[in-house]
Amino acid sequence: MTTQNLLVELFVEELPPKALNKLGAAFSGVLAEQLKAQGLAPADAVVTAFASPRRLAAHVTGVLAQAADKAVQQKLMPVAVGLDASGNPTPALLKKLQALGADLSDPVAAVAALKRAPDGKAEALFYDSVAQGASLQIGLQKALEEALAKLPIPKVMQYQLETDCELPGWSSVNFVRPAHSLIALHGSTVVPVKALGLTAGNSTQGHRFEAKVLPVLLPHADQYDEVLKRDGSVIASFAERRAEIVRQLQAAAAKVGGGCQPIEDDALLDEVTALVERPNVLTCQFEQEFLGVPQECLILTMKANQKYFPLLDASGKLTNRFLVVSNITPDDASFVIGGNERVVRPRLADAKFFFDQDRKKTLESRVEGLSKVVYHNKLGTQGERMARVCAIAKAIGQQLGGDLLAQQAEQAARLAKTDLLTDMVGEFPELQGIMGGYYARHDGLTSEVAEAIEDHYKPRFAGDDLPRNNVGLVVALADKLETLVGMFGIGNVPTGDKDPFALRRHALGVIRMLVEKDVALGLPELLALSAPVFGDKIVGTADALIEFFYDRLSGSLREQGFSAQEVDAVMALRPARLCQVNLFLTAVRAFAALPESPALAAANKRIGNILKKAGEVDAHVNPALLHEDAEKGLYAAMQKLLPESEAMFKAGDYTASLQTLAALRAPVDAFFDDVMVNAEEMDLRLNRQGLLKSLHVAMNRVADLSRLAT
Repeated sequence: MTTQNLLVELFVEELPPKALNKLGAAFSGVLAEQLKAQGLAPADAVVTAFASPRRLAAHVTGVLAQAADKAVQQKLMPVAVGLDASGNPTPALLKKLQALGADLSDPVAAVAALKRAPDGKAEALFYDSVAQGASLQIGLQKALEEALAKLPIPKVMQYQLETDCELPGWSSVNFVRPAHSLIALHGSTVVPVKALGLTAGNSTQGHRFEAKVLPVLLPHADQYDEVLKRDGSVIASFAERRAEIVRQLQAAAAKVGGGCQPIEDDALLDEVTALVERPNVLTCQFEQEFLGVPQECLILTMKANQKYFPLLDASGKLTNRFLVVSNITPDDASFVIGGNERVVRPRLADAKFFFDQDRKKTLESRVEGLSKVVYHNKLGTQGERMARVCAIAKAIGQQLGGDLLAQQAEQAARLAKTDLLTDMVGEFPELQGIMGGYYARHDGLTSEVAEAIEDHYKPRFAGDDLPRNNVGLVVALADKLETLVGMFGIGNVPTGDKDPFALRRHALGVIRMLVEKDVALGLPELLALSAPVFGDKIVGTADALIEFFYDRLSGSLREQGFSAQEVDAVMALRPARLCQVNLFLTAVRAFAALPESPALAAANKRIGNILKKAGEVDAHVNPALLHEDAEKGLYAAMQKLLPESEAMFKAGDYTASLQTLAALRAPVDAFFDDVMVNAEEMDLRLNRQGLLKSLHVAMNRVADLSRLAT
């Protein structure tokens, strides 16, 4: 059968920019899946998605005009129901065959043509037929309806269309935006499908202002992007348009010189790509005086409010130049440039005003205002929360660095939330913490405290930087622990994919800080320092919260490339100091690679089962009660190797500590071959259990080695 490539385009009014890329991918993906499922497109068909502010389109290769006929076998009924005792068809069988369109002019022949095959415990009758392949018009109609139904539309709108019939009237249509035209081209042939009150043709519209012709006629499915670019002045491909914007941004920055670079922001780049049909990057500037405002404020207002790309110099400092991605390319761009410069000026002036006003009050003077801001109806105000964070920070600081660190951490924690009451953070909540750092420096506070205020939200997301100094580390730990302990204490626990208080992110942040900063405090200690500050506002949830932490850590370790078995072995012991976990895992991986590992892991599992049945066992051995050569040999080997392993463990060489135990394989095997642990004599039994208990403790200091047994 001959094939042609297929092009489908839906032309609409401006689509939601933040959703455009997903809409384009979903539209083309579902359309192609449906065509493949109906046999109209091959499994290896190449699918190309197009998405611009006013269109969704898909190009699919190798599409048939008519799908091939398909052999179908249908189960009818059990033989006992379809045939009587004489083997003649029952009325039920004849009725079923008639409904399927079988030729019943000779019922005997029709029944003889049926297949009999086992179906569970009984035998059933099966009817073979040939299903005619779907035509492209019918198949594409179904595929198009499915693609539109499954679009991840953020919000549906309803609009009216004049009915396409003899009687005048209006019909309601629900879609993300009003649709104006539909294209369906199979090669150069129009496929007359319908959608959203539209019938497919071969014409569309180009750029709203710069299209060379109206409408834009498409002669062939394979010429879509070429003709649209030439006649319609539109780059239909989202990826191509994005790449063109990047190219123009880099070229404009290079033209400015001085090592300038546009700020990197993938989300902004995607949004701007979804706002323009044919990008034209222009260079603008603002007054130097605004550079006295913290650059984070200026960058945020330019990106969030205006969708501009600020230019940074070679050292990463903001310049007074910015780049605009325009949707038009006039001969004289000065009016466009001037317009954007006029628009951004009030925004920057607002930021400067907020900054100047905020600095008229110290952070300390704002502390009292926190008591008027509700944090949570069960946990009190921001003032009460601040007091709890202060207490936790002071306690952690005392443990990690003595009086000085405790004092600095308490001061930073006291002021960390005060910037929530400033005008700047009120306008730009994303700047909380950052502005606190600026205002702290203006108030004359030490750099350690200012940086701690700025950093106490870190890490905000996966891969984010950690706090720069110990004061910031302590306050960040205290802040996240207060949130976790408080929310768990009132029952606000994440469920499924719901985590409104971002507790999973907070837990991962605590884990990263404990691990990467090598914090010399165990997780149970930290929770014990945090819980008392809540008084009777919460109920004890330490066990549930510790399990929550270990679950997050286990998932993180598996993502880092450690096997589930390795992670399970280490986490089974619930290591208190998380900074040791990666070292334990490295040691377990090295041990698992040894030839002695499987046998020792299996023996460890056996020992664990014996001790579990024995109940409380004292790890003590009386050499005088060792009668068998095998138990004497094991005891002698343990006397030599266990102290060596323990010394290496205490020195932090966990890999060598485990590898030393590999030499126990032979004496352990001999022990289980020759010695009856549960001897009838009670003193022998207890002594042998004590020997195994001593061995079990030594072997499971780094990890539960029994978890390595297959």
